[in-house]
Amino acid sequence: MLRKNRLFTPGPTPILPAAQTAMASFAMHHRTADFRALYSRVLADMKDFIGTRNDVLVLASSGTGVMEGSVSNLTSPGDKVLVLTAGKFGERWRDLAKAFGCVVEMLSAPYGETISLDDIRQKLTPEVRCIYMQATESSTGARHDVKGIAKLVRAQGDETLLVVDAITGLGTTHFDVDGWGIDVIIGGSQKALMIPPGLAYCAVGERAWKRMETAKSPRYYFDFRKERKAAAKGESAYTPATSLFAALGAALDFIRQMGNGDLVAGREALVNNAELAAEMTRAGALALGLKLFAASSPAAALTAIQSPAGTDSSAMVKEFRESFAAVVANGQGEMKGKLFRIAHLGYYDYLDTIGILAALEHVLASVTGKPVEYGAAVRAAQEVYARCAAEKRQPVGA
Repeated sequence: MLRKNRLFTPGPTPILPAAQTAMASFAMHHRTADFRALYSRVLADMKDFIGTRNDVLVLASSGTGVMEGSVSNLTSPGDKVLVLTAGKFGERWRDLAKAFGCVVEMLSAPYGETISLDDIRQKLTPEVRCIYMQATESSTGARHDVKGIAKLVRAQGDETLLVVDAITGLGTTHFDVDGWGIDVIIGGSQKALMIPPGLAYCAVGERAWKRMETAKSPRYYFDFRKERKAAAKGESAYTPATSLFAALGAALDFIRQMGNGDLVAGREALVNNAELAAEMTRAGALALGLKLFAASSPAAALTAIQSPAGTDSSAMVKEFRESFAAVVANGQGEMKGKLFRIAHLGYYDYLDTIGILAALEHVLASVTGKPVEYGAAVRAAQEVYARCAAEKRQPVGA
């Protein structure tokens, strides 16, 4: 049987064909008027994609690079910071802050859960210089209450900055960046933007720019002030990933088309697309008797599903790949072998969702050796979609 390789991982994600074409045909030098025009247009469009009036920076790195920059640009050695963590990527904030000499206070929740607002309120003091958190913890499939946390931080005043890793959150979750008062929000190219890894971006608010004038941690490549100055002239401080910028421009054009020429409307449609695909996936998993790992606050970027009792999720991941050339993600760290993760952010549509659920039925039967009601997951997902269509919500793949 013919098998087509398909990614269902929370990054990298499937690449938009128009972005592939743009990369393959791009041959422009970065210190030319033509590239400066592209660079400036993409930065302007990124404001609409993120939903902000703040300056946006795009750097050649993975998302972790801009996470590091959000520590080095905003802190001095000895600063107290609060890290909110409920998974592997929250723990990455801890490690980055310690690397730059911060005094790190951790507020943790068990994997798959979210942080209590009451617990955060008790930890918030004027001495906390920054709060670092995830929007979506993609190691567990949980979504955190960014709006609620931002409200607590802003009630504290302007001395505490809120930095949000939304690398899998942007394009899958509705944010009001400026209205909520998020000081730095971070994204990555290989997620909802549907292009390869290699670009990381962030929107930076005025409180954060002001903090940079007094922060004393060392920085060089990830010096946000240097990038802001260069971006004002339509350039990057150092050599940009030129072909990825062409791909990013194509992806933003595609999202604009989703909104009938309006990029903001297209962003909303992209988020709704992920929300519906996630709802369909959760319904399909439950119909097969499987348990969701982050059931109380599930993300739209991906769905984490517990492996059946007595079954190593590694075997299910392997069966997806060997039988269907479908790549799903295993659990990370202590959750490896206990759950598998199916993503639905970016260039995923209705048929992708139905297809992976049909494959899940076969994988479950093969790995567990137990009877499976074929069509149960697919039917449950179709019922979600039909209800959505009747309610005139945004359909998957629009």
